[in-house]
Amino acid sequence: MNILEVQDLCKIYGTGETAVKALNHISFCVRKGEFIAIVGESGSGKSTLLNIVGALDNPSSGKIWIDGKDIFTMPEKKLTVFRRQHIGFIFQSFHLIPELNVEQNIIFPLLLDYQKPNPQFVNELLKVLGLEERRTHLPSQLSGGQQQRVAIGRALVTRPALILADEPTGNLDSRNSQEVIAFLQSMSQKYQQTILMITHNENHAGSADRVFKMSDGILNDLGVASR
Repeated sequence: MNILEVQDLCKIYGTGETAVKALNHISFCVRKGEFIAIVGESGSGKSTLLNIVGALDNPSSGKIWIDGKDIFTMPEKKLTVFRRQHIGFIFQSFHLIPELNVEQNIIFPLLLDYQKPNPQFVNELLKVLGLEERRTHLPSQLSGGQQQRVAIGRALVTRPALILADEPTGNLDSRNSQEVIAFLQSMSQKYQQTILMITHNENHAGSADRVFKMSDGILNDLGVASR
């Protein structure tokens, strides 16, 4: 089952002779539970692709289906709710709420939709992420790696169809970076969580199931990652 389908996606900035094709007729599919890495140089179009797949930006042309829904045919309000409930985001910056503790930060997306958290699943996330002993700590009391694990828990708590990770280790040292990549790999395997990650680190990309390379707005499937 394909969770993500991208068809003939284009993003063009500017017009005429100054037009820049940030995304050039991109098509690919991601199956449920796959962990996909996209590598490429800065400016190659990786972040543009992730932002459009996450419905944070609009394409110039093309279509995207997430969990069978044609996302860009939705009215804006419906798309906002769909994005919040079906797409989890993990950014380079952690974007935690400083006044909320670990558990409160993790369950915050559910509270936005007036949903009641599942205590068993929240406890399981805290355990898997190694945050049980930190559940009442504020972000300022955590290391960078711990803060990013909170961000991963927040992305997982709604059980989204798709998680988008934008350079999730960019602000971390090598040890914490390896831990975060290992957690993402574990989430894909343990929860059949579908993950699309962009990274400049080809070693981290090797932890994924498949690797794509972006170059000048063109996406190439490099196939199964070597581990």
